[in-house]
Amino acid sequence: MRITRNYFFPAAMALIACLPFLATAQHHDVSANYIPPTDPLVQKNLAEWQDLKFGLFMHWGTYSQWGVVESWSLCPEDEGWTVRRGPHAQSYFDYVKAYENLQTTFNPTQFNPEKWAEAAKQAGMKYVIFTTKHHDGFAMFDTKQSDYKITDSKTPFSSHPRANVTKEIFDAFRGDDFKIGTYFSKPDWHSDDYWWPYFPPKDRNVNYDPVKYPERWESFKNFTYHQIEELMTGYGKVDILWLDGGWVRPYSTIDTTVEWQRTIKTEQDIDMARIAAMARTHQPGLLVVDRTVAGEFENYVTPEQQVPSEPLDIPWESCLTMGNSWSYVPDDIYKPARQIVHTLVKIVSRGGNYLLNIGPGPHGDWDPAAYDRLRAVGEWITINGEGIYSTRTVTPYAQSNIFYTQHKDGNTSYAFLLSEDDSDQVLLPATIQLALPDGKLVKQVEILGLGKMKFKTNGNTLEITVPNNKRTLTTLRYAAAIKLSH
Repeated sequence: MRITRNYFFPAAMALIACLPFLATAQHHDVSANYIPPTDPLVQKNLAEWQDLKFGLFMHWGTYSQWGVVESWSLCPEDEGWTVRRGPHAQSYFDYVKAYENLQTTFNPTQFNPEKWAEAAKQAGMKYVIFTTKHHDGFAMFDTKQSDYKITDSKTPFSSHPRANVTKEIFDAFRGDDFKIGTYFSKPDWHSDDYWWPYFPPKDRNVNYDPVKYPERWESFKNFTYHQIEELMTGYGKVDILWLDGGWVRPYSTIDTTVEWQRTIKTEQDIDMARIAAMARTHQPGLLVVDRTVAGEFENYVTPEQQVPSEPLDIPWESCLTMGNSWSYVPDDIYKPARQIVHTLVKIVSRGGNYLLNIGPGPHGDWDPAAYDRLRAVGEWITINGEGIYSTRTVTPYAQSNIFYTQHKDGNTSYAFLLSEDDSDQVLLPATIQLALPDGKLVKQVEILGLGKMKFKTNGNTLEITVPNNKRTLTTLRYAAAIKLSH
């Protein structure tokens, strides 16, 4: 992760502010740069994905043993997320050697993907994106292009019958009807064809000039192509190819108004047209998400650790962490279920999907707190999920602490009344006043979990009367969904 774009705030600020919102004026730039897919199978898959609304993200690798940020401590940049820690931190090259040696101790024997799939399904999640390879180059799948992988004999877990964890995860989640997404890092800091040992690495970018050394760059392009082809051919049906490392791009696509893109000094064209064509030959209808590289290979945009402040008119997904970190950190602080539900409601009301990240630990399981949060969210989804799935935006979008959605068939709208930020319980007023969604006539009003309510219409305002015996019930948690039948 750790990529920003001209319509994103820096990720560090996102963590400080918990949930910053994107500036309204910048939304138009995002939409203007979006190129909708023309392949009917991709269009169909994209529409289905937009109905799912809630997905699971997982960052997992050898770095989980140290409880450090995924990959970034290898990057010789002076940023907060690249800080090295531990006994080898004072020497960069000693640190790299020790980091790569984590392969020889990685043995997550508690790995049980069915347990994860069941917890995610009960929470109402509908798709999964798994990090098959992060920037450090360690493959969590049985690649034939490198021995830096979980299935290599140097990795203790390689002798386990479920050592090819990517295959096991995809099979388990596919068995519970999830759409399957493979996260793959375009840069590979372990590859001699990306960080050539002849030169020391300078930053996150390739450490030589691909124009000056075209044969080496061509070798890296082929290496990347073949690894992605392995994922497209040996792991069952894949619905999403989620590519990270947006600095690996044609130089012609650099936006010099963006601070991090100004650091890209060389051509890094990995030939996305070739990769996408191959991938879709094996996986027809595949969504390709070449994130932060606007164009035909970014089928939806991916704000990281933030949420747009109002609806976008293109497909989008906010990827956010449940804890403070993408990867496992001991004693991480996990967001309360109330905040997760509120975030889900806001994202969906603005037309997006919510990709919630959990980092498995070194032994192969999640922190118990993650299961607790998913269980609580699932209890809420069981009552209120119909106002989340298969919905689209509807004016007025939001009204104070009320957020609107509309089923895509246009016959039903929902108004979500959020609890106060310091309370799990929703306190219903005696009278709820709502703006009529799209000004449509309302025929029936129901508060999900409580039943039908009396109402009257005054102009474009709907007045709902809530009986006292309903107002005092404590069963409504986090957000109440008011169902409006048109």
